[in-house]
Amino acid sequence: MTIRMKKITTEDVETLQKISIKTFDDTFGEFNSKSDLEKMYETNYSKEQLSQEINDDNSDFEFIFVDNQLAGYLKINFSEAQSEKMGNDFEEVERIYILKEFKRRGLGTHLMNYALDEGRKKNKKEIWLGVWENNINAIKFYEEKGFKPFSEHVFTVGSDKQKDILMKKNI
Repeated sequence: MTIRMKKITTEDVETLQKISIKTFDDTFGEFNSKSDLEKMYETNYSKEQLSQEINDDNSDFEFIFVDNQLAGYLKINFSEAQSEKMGNDFEEVERIYILKEFKRRGLGTHLMNYALDEGRKKNKKEIWLGVWENNINAIKFYEEKGFKPFSEHVFTVGSDKQKDILMKKNI
């Protein structure tokens, strides 16, 4: 199995949009109404919104490939790009999404290690993320990586307000 990563650029926005919707739908689709999902996709995953995020110097999007097949992606944020005001000593992992057929192959660990390395290069002290309170597998994964809960925030899917557990770890 050959794993490689590729920085996402605006030329990749259509592919990013497709994998964003697919991975979110695979993971959370059954827990949300179709109308709420459609509203979220129109807002969060529009080509315009994704292009704006890609072009933000304080965000980094990376595709991950397995044997030249797109398997998932990562989005990390620094400074003002973070979804919560955490300050300049923090790095946020906003998204780690893996297509279901590529899960359980160590790709999440590969992406997390990349995020940790980027935080170290930028002299960040802590890395944090939000995870849906009912996503037990993800919570367990982050705990295994040394993340600890420290707060919570609301994540809105369409009109549905859901609770994310905020977790962090020293870098």
